[in-house]
Amino acid sequence: MKKKIVISIGLLFGVLFLATSAYGYYLYKSVTDTVQEIHEPIERVTEKREKEVDVESREPLSFLIAGVDSRGDNHSGRSDTIIVMTVNPDKQSVKMLSIPRDTRTEIVGRGTIDKINHAYAFGGVEMTMDTVENLLDIPIDHFVSINMEGFQGLVDAMGGVAVENSFSFSQDGHDFPEGELFLSGEEALAYSRMRYEDPRGDFGRNDRQRQIVDAVIQEGAQISSITRVGSILNEVGKSVRTDLDLDDMWKVQSNYRDARHNVEQLEMSGNGTRINGVYYLEVPNDELERVRGELRGHLGLNS
Repeated sequence: MKKKIVISIGLLFGVLFLATSAYGYYLYKSVTDTVQEIHEPIERVTEKREKEVDVESREPLSFLIAGVDSRGDNHSGRSDTIIVMTVNPDKQSVKMLSIPRDTRTEIVGRGTIDKINHAYAFGGVEMTMDTVENLLDIPIDHFVSINMEGFQGLVDAMGGVAVENSFSFSQDGHDFPEGELFLSGEEALAYSRMRYEDPRGDFGRNDRQRQIVDAVIQEGAQISSITRVGSILNEVGKSVRTDLDLDDMWKVQSNYRDARHNVEQLEMSGNGTRINGVYYLEVPNDELERVRGELRGHLGLNS
């Protein structure tokens, strides 16, 4: 009898071990397949750094997050959402700056002065990174582009995201009361796009876009999301592109993950103007210098 019990327990542990191993292999293969799908390497050397960031030494680094307003799995179009995120692991902090899409600046590589969101349409993510670097006088180390139409699927795969809404409004058939909200993917997309009912216009919309991005980062880091890993990875493959490969991702996740607990939202203001009938946002030099100084300080760069 005792021998049968021992054999039964051994078989049970054997089955559990095989099941765990199979699931571990499934997760590993799902992750590697997804990373291969979203990985878009770029050949680009920034003049804003003397040497590449040492991730192993936990040096501060920066990301450009471009939300592309396109359809399906297409990643062409204009970057109607431009967020610069700097991460300082020693300070355990993240700073997120939304650049208004109508910001008037030099489009680097094209030799024109135009709205900053046109850079993506003219020259893709590389031209956008160069243009943002020139505007803010900081290096952009990596990029993440997000198809905003597909982004709602990612939010749904995570089971929704929580945000704090500062005032009541309606958008695309959805009502958003003041206070803490838990949003589905469709609601999150509508929430992030509203600007006409906001007295702050694009600046208010920028705040909501940063909220959604931050909420996705926070939810994606939770253990509860592991149960949805298959659907999450599927949606990531559809809607996200980045220059980070799998090794880069593991290093960043390992060395920088604690910084996500302290996220500061930054804002860059300006004055609306019309030139030849086209609306632009002109950012004064003193405002630019203020934002540049804050970001450069967070990245540990000399003034």
